[in-house]
Amino acid sequence: MTRCGHIDGPMNKKITPFVENATEAAAACLFTMVQGNILALTMAHWLIASQTGFFAGVIAAAAIIFAKINRPWIISLVLGMATAVVDFVIHAGSFGPLFLEAAITGLGAAVLSFLVGKALRGLRSLRAAST
Repeated sequence: MTRCGHIDGPMNKKITPFVENATEAAAACLFTMVQGNILALTMAHWLIASQTGFFAGVIAAAAIIFAKINRPWIISLVLGMATAVVDFVIHAGSFGPLFLEAAITGLGAAVLSFLVGKALRGLRSLRAAST
């Protein structure tokens, strides 16, 4: 461990994708469940989003690690598909046809994953250039 408490080495490379994927999937799920109205969030929404994020994060991180995927757009696509399937299994959609909410949640997770990944890569390259 470093002085700041960060884990160095190969374990960090396995934990980081899971944490990022779980967070992105949960955020997309939360936002979609309340149809953008964050004032309508309840503990039930947080619980469902946490479950969706956790399971989608596990599935996506495992697929990324075992398949050795390193292209950002493919990682985002894998997370989006995992999120859509997990969201559909965990709870019934609250609007539109049966699978619509899950599909929108998966799309949101994929877009969020791509944008966050792009921002993180930009920050890492700036940090590397300054050292």
